[in-house]
Amino acid sequence: MDAITDAPSDGVRSAEFRPDPGGPPGRSGPGRGGRDLTQGPITRTLLVFSLPLLGGNALQSLNGTVNQIWVSHTLGETAITALGNANIVMMLMMGAIFGVGMAANILVAQAMGAREPALVKRVMGTATTFFLGLSLLIALIGWLASPTILQWMATPIEARAGAIIYLRIIFIALPFMNFFMFLQMAQRGAGDSITPFWFLALALAIDVALNPLLILGIGPFPRLGIAGPAVSTLIGQGTALLGLIVWLYRRNSILVLHRGELHLFRPDFDIMSALLSRGLPMGLQMIIMNAAAVVMISFVNGFGSLTSAAYSISSIIWGYLQMPTMAIGASVSSMAAQNVGARRWDRVNKIARSGVISGLTVTGSIALLLYIFNDQVLSILLPAHSPAIPLARHINTTVLWGLVLFSITFALSGVVRSTGAVWVPMAILVISMVGVRIPFAALLIPRFGADAIWWSFPLGTITSAALTTLYYLHGGWRRARMLRDEPQAPPAESAESALAAAGS
Repeated sequence: MDAITDAPSDGVRSAEFRPDPGGPPGRSGPGRGGRDLTQGPITRTLLVFSLPLLGGNALQSLNGTVNQIWVSHTLGETAITALGNANIVMMLMMGAIFGVGMAANILVAQAMGAREPALVKRVMGTATTFFLGLSLLIALIGWLASPTILQWMATPIEARAGAIIYLRIIFIALPFMNFFMFLQMAQRGAGDSITPFWFLALALAIDVALNPLLILGIGPFPRLGIAGPAVSTLIGQGTALLGLIVWLYRRNSILVLHRGELHLFRPDFDIMSALLSRGLPMGLQMIIMNAAAVVMISFVNGFGSLTSAAYSISSIIWGYLQMPTMAIGASVSSMAAQNVGARRWDRVNKIARSGVISGLTVTGSIALLLYIFNDQVLSILLPAHSPAIPLARHINTTVLWGLVLFSITFALSGVVRSTGAVWVPMAILVISMVGVRIPFAALLIPRFGADAIWWSFPLGTITSAALTTLYYLHGGWRRARMLRDEPQAPPAESAESALAAAGS
């Protein structure tokens, strides 16, 4: 029997939740397209839920690596610099949208945990309208400001023209990329991490297949040079987004609106307020991280194209290292939010503990392998005997160990954000990035050269991990709410009870 029926409720197509025989009396499982994350073993559920996210992160990093390899071996190191600079700007602009997607993810997850399908529909309607409007606005601003932004970054003159071409095409693709990201986050909030993976795989497969064809002009395809990777991204993301929307409607997902529900696209004030008040600081976190990356690469660019190329290649390796961290952190957020909605605070604390331990174990193992096979990995990403290889080896040796500690920040921040407590994590990020990392590098470059840049990364990471842990243990995040009528955590919840529950 289908989990969703068409019985109307307050003008909203209602999604009746399928009974879960294994759950507590009076409770029910999630609707179609979702998964109940409020029951069952925590660590196993967390890891299984994380696998598709990890696979998606791996495919995205692999896609970026393939792009870098094609550009490196066909267009040279100047093109690598252009690509690296432009990609940082792209991530900066996507960060402005990321927070809204995360806020919607938490709202959907809490509504699923609370068994409120009508609220899920209201969230999707308001978030879709807001998301598309903001994406289009940012795309327009980005197109117009691309040359100025790259100039502010001190992008090397020889790489600037290529970076402008690439970046402007990416801004055309940005609304497709952002809405695709939003739908994936909403599905994960509903408990489905597998479907987003398959459609992301489709997007990246198209991107990888078209990349060399458009860069080199093979067969009937035009020779686009550095614009080739951007055009292939546009085609891949647009195709996958259309396919995902069709799939959701064919499956009658709880996340889509039908003809009788189109009025839900009119923004709901309470939901809009939550998206803005909670999404803004989460978006600012991404903007701050990427803005810090812009500042750091401007420092790196001051040492010339060779150092910039080595840094860009090292950044790819760091992306692989942090893939499990990001996957587990995103899974922790979705799991915790459903349990917050279900008022399962005992499980929320255990999810935090499991997320930290799992992240440190997996990320630490990968870091060890990267240390052992540093030269072999670099020889794949750069041409043989490239003078950038020794520089990249030195950068990795200095930075990799510190990135492992990001597992603590990602896992605990995911739990904290699941309640709607978002301002303190943003403040912690500002302190670690703007208050520690950038000043450390800027002040010590005259004395230690580029090494001041490399050492600023682990120093910032240690700071954020320590402050996030202190806030998780002693902060008031458990009393935060996403919506005004949402109940708070029980007054007895405290750092001591959290520690006791986590250790049980």
